[in-house]
Amino acid sequence: MKLKSALLGAACAMVLAPAAFAERGSDGEVRIIYWQAPSILNPYLSGGTKDIESASLVIEPLGRYDPTGALVPYLAAEIPTVENGGVSADLTSITWKLKEGLLWSDGTPVTSADVKFTADYCMHPEGGCAQGAKFDGVSSVDVIDDLTVKVTFDAPKPNPYGPFMGGQSPIIQAAQFAECLGARAPECTEANFNPIGTGPFSVTEFRPNDVITMEANPNYRDPAKPAFATLTFKGGGDAAAAGRSVLETGEFDYAWNLQLAPDVLAGMAAAGRGTAVSAFGSLVERIEMNLTDPSPSLPEGERSTVAHPHPFLSDINVRKALSMAIDRELLVEIGYGQAGRPTCNLVPAPALYASDNTECLTQDIEGAKAMLEAAGYVDSNGDGVREKDGVELRVLYQTSTNAVRQDFQALIKQWWEEIGVATELRNIDASVYFGGDPGSPDTFQKFYADVEMYANNFDGTDPQSYLAAYRCGNEPKPSSQWQGENINRFCDPEYDALLDELAQTGELSKRGEIARKLNDMLTKDSYTILPLVDRGRVSAHSNSLGGVQLNTWDSELWNAADWYRID
Repeated sequence: MKLKSALLGAACAMVLAPAAFAERGSDGEVRIIYWQAPSILNPYLSGGTKDIESASLVIEPLGRYDPTGALVPYLAAEIPTVENGGVSADLTSITWKLKEGLLWSDGTPVTSADVKFTADYCMHPEGGCAQGAKFDGVSSVDVIDDLTVKVTFDAPKPNPYGPFMGGQSPIIQAAQFAECLGARAPECTEANFNPIGTGPFSVTEFRPNDVITMEANPNYRDPAKPAFATLTFKGGGDAAAAGRSVLETGEFDYAWNLQLAPDVLAGMAAAGRGTAVSAFGSLVERIEMNLTDPSPSLPEGERSTVAHPHPFLSDINVRKALSMAIDRELLVEIGYGQAGRPTCNLVPAPALYASDNTECLTQDIEGAKAMLEAAGYVDSNGDGVREKDGVELRVLYQTSTNAVRQDFQALIKQWWEEIGVATELRNIDASVYFGGDPGSPDTFQKFYADVEMYANNFDGTDPQSYLAAYRCGNEPKPSSQWQGENINRFCDPEYDALLDELAQTGELSKRGEIARKLNDMLTKDSYTILPLVDRGRVSAHSNSLGGVQLNTWDSELWNAADWYRID
């Protein structure tokens, strides 16, 4: 079995915008706004995009994915392949070599011990790691010498680029995080808020859920970069204010995730101060069904855990009826226009991995009613709410605070109540919702609601690690400090067996076939996840900011070291 070059992507040199600067810090300040404010700078303790991408300015992986999805080396000297000897012929190991002379921002050397420590940190049995699926199938990580580390898998791994690839899996400094292993990880505030890194910038002050100030890393590996001496990363507000601050007022240089109605965005862009940029990748707005009971009547620590199945969402008839009631075409029209496409898939791209399922695209209110009726859910007292065995169909539907998401909630509530499901809406500040604080009751991981809506995507063009998130046992729970990627607490041994088969399959068409089956098991076969919109990534930059390359396969800030000021 050989590793296919198409799976690898091109291990090519990075394509950079023309440099318009001669020395580090010559272009003053750059200002970035993410209307979802970062709450931590450690992506191993938060799956929120806002936290992963802000951290990516400071801490880096061994390799990244460029805007085409190709693999490019960052801290690594090259991308390991079978051809260059970095991936073993039997596909059971991958050996990474660091670039020589790398320094942390504090001036100390970066070594392979830091790489091994990063794996130990995420894989610690007493801790919870938001990126645990990246290390799926890893049996050991061993230091060979100061610049070489070997990752060994428990079976052949045709796609060995899970650990240490992409913005979701950066290298952290062993010395700084040495006392932060396992259950102690969330307690290390200084390390989690002010990580020592190798990236183009280092933190000078971090005010959670507000603002981060950074300065050019004096030990960054390219002495001419970054062009900017300082960076301000503002969080909070809403998408409309963020868009205006770049496209209309020019207060900021870069605004992320402009989740705005098409006419609103067009009106802002007409001011001529900036440029909106967009691209499709694998970002899907979806509704997750809680398969466990989130009732506050349960003791703390038992709510939303596998010990207590959900009283009615455990029934596929209810989940399917909720999906059938949704008009996805209308959601796209009001929320995204040309920047969205209705979808029934959790994995909408690349085409190799995208299922041909289109069943959910046709709204069927009457069919949904009939399905509930046949399953025994009836409105016996005429109050408009169906019930069965004394349990009423009442759902708490939560998401983050955002105008488009609240529009979606309002429409979906209307459709669900048409079929006899009472729906209470709740929206939570994005900094809290995506924050990952194990003490907060309001995070999307803790899932103290019946259904919740959000979007995320995966690094690179291969969905193996993304699909592995739904493995049995990977659910957030008290013993993992509520970290884990299996948000709806899905568990199916057949799914896990298919994951194992995918991990050991090298032939591309077969990988696509297996991945599509996995997608369908989560969506059309079980309705555990209700995909809604395949969202194009829409952001904006000022006309005076050069070097921006929108990247849907990694952090949007993946090449911030190459940004510069246009006079």
